Amino acid sequence: MGNHSGGINSQQDQHAIQDAEIKDRLSHIKNKILVMSGKGGVGKSSVAAYLSVCLAKKGYKVGLMDVDLHGPSIPRMLGLKGTVQPAFQSEKAMPVNLMPNLDVISIEVLMGENKDAATIWRGPLKIGVIRQFISDIEWPDLDYLVIDSPPGTGDEPLTVAQTIRDARALIVTTPQEISLADVRKSINFCRQVGMFILGLVENMNGFLCPHCGEKIDLFKSDGGQHMAAKENLPLLASLPFEPEVVRQCDAGNLANLDHDNLAYGREFDKMVVEIVKKTNM
Repeated sequence: MGNHSGGINSQQDQHAIQDAEIKDRLSHIKNKILVMSGKGGVGKSSVAAYLSVCLAKKGYKVGLMDVDLHGPSIPRMLGLKGTVQPAFQSEKAMPVNLMPNLDVISIEVLMGENKDAATIWRGPLKIGVIRQFISDIEWPDLDYLVIDSPPGTGDEPLTVAQTIRDARALIVTTPQEISLADVRKSINFCRQVGMFILGLVENMNGFLCPHCGEKIDLFKSDGGQHMAAKENLPLLASLPFEPEVVRQCDAGNLANLDHDNLAYGREFDKMVVEIVKKTNM
């Protein structure tokens, strides 16, 4: 019995030490943004990656952290596949510098050499890995830390919400009802854990025909706008489906997207300006 009690006390001590490390790691980061989605396939990771790139290009010091255990896609989108090997300083990992003002780290580095292997981890192990990952990253002073969370409302986003208490949520959806139904769960999740919601991002809201310019509603239209109004939340952007974003993500070249000449880029920039305004209030 005594040994069992000692083990519990030891775990509690380790947990307390890790809490202190996490608090210290995050103390010099002004704003933490958790990019969430109710379901996969809505473009959450591309929104998180491009938000980081745009903030960095505006002169803000930005960190991008990918904590998606089952489908870490940030390294591939930004051309870091196979090269995200952080340096270590005092046993803490240093994020990889992608471009001026932007440092990136992905949980993929913990998965060994076979990046395509399935990650079969149960809840408690996932929670421990994410907490350790957050505590072991030595970020410089940052204006923004953007966190790409797995879809849904399970262990991973809950762990981030409980570990990074002052994170604010950016929720990504597509216009069709099946996505919006899951977004309602994400909104309720944030409200239950006390996480402030910056707003909704509606992705893939129509495709502009390259020949005639007519808008084609691939996934219905304006569902995000109706959801935002119903939930009394701001709709920060309604992004069109843009094939060039798909091409650049697949090529690992999202950081060099032709921003100004795309409707996607212009709408995205309005969202970034609004996020900066909201986080500097």
